[in-house]
Amino acid sequence: MKGVILAAGYATRFLPASKTIPKEMFPLIDRPAIDFIVQEMVDSGIHDILLVSSRRKKVMEDYFDREIELSSAFSQSNEFEKLAVIKPIDANIFTLRQQHMMGTGNALMLVEPFVDNEPFVVAYPDDIVLGEKPLSKQLIETWEKTGNTVLSVQELEEDQLSRYGVIDPDGDGKIMKVNKMVEKPARGTAPSRFVSFGRYLYTPELFDALRASDKSHSSKSEFTQTEAINHMASQGHVSAVQFEGTRYDLGEPLGFLTSAMQIGLQRSEFKETLLDEMRRLLKLHDNPNDDNSA
Repeated sequence: MKGVILAAGYATRFLPASKTIPKEMFPLIDRPAIDFIVQEMVDSGIHDILLVSSRRKKVMEDYFDREIELSSAFSQSNEFEKLAVIKPIDANIFTLRQQHMMGTGNALMLVEPFVDNEPFVVAYPDDIVLGEKPLSKQLIETWEKTGNTVLSVQELEEDQLSRYGVIDPDGDGKIMKVNKMVEKPARGTAPSRFVSFGRYLYTPELFDALRASDKSHSSKSEFTQTEAINHMASQGHVSAVQFEGTRYDLGEPLGFLTSAMQIGLQRSEFKETLLDEMRRLLKLHDNPNDDNSA
């Protein structure tokens, strides 16, 4: 099984920072967001990973390379803990630049030679999921049971559905067949409350479905994977799994901020100090004229 991370976009919601720094490299304390996704794939048994990138994002390639100068300096000073921290991850990282920003459908078509007619996991860096079992592993296990393309889904409240792709499921178990997916449905029109998040396991059937949808979709609309998913779903070849774990939304600034805070609370060296600071800020917010809060 191989992995693909789609990371070529502009991340305009994070301007001006994303003008020169890829959003995928924004730190969640001391690790860039993309590092969590690569680690998830490695922990799931995936060791060949393709980054679909763009001209402005060479720093992502550099991050997963060996840092010769730091390695040499830490070795000479016997700083072995720091040396371990910067050790390259146990994976073969490949990169492919998407020359034109023509949507996720186009990006997926570019990876066909890499996956070599085998199923593969695709990650969008807007979402990371932390839990006992890596999300990519959950998708792989579902594919082993169904043989289908697999979507990762969770149930959300009605007022949140219009931001996402919502599936029309056959049943409501942990693993469900998917009849179709509706992108960003208008309020009150969603076929369910099961939302598809940024992790997919695709079978090679995807590429023929993408080619068919590329010919039929409107030139005025973005070429996404949704039409291809619906084409495969119409043939009974798409399943969804209600995944386990906590999802962190990195797709917009407030989500990134709150995700960083939540991840910080999971770190023993930061937890108590961070909680104390939160309490201080809450007290200051509730009592802005209280000098003892400062």
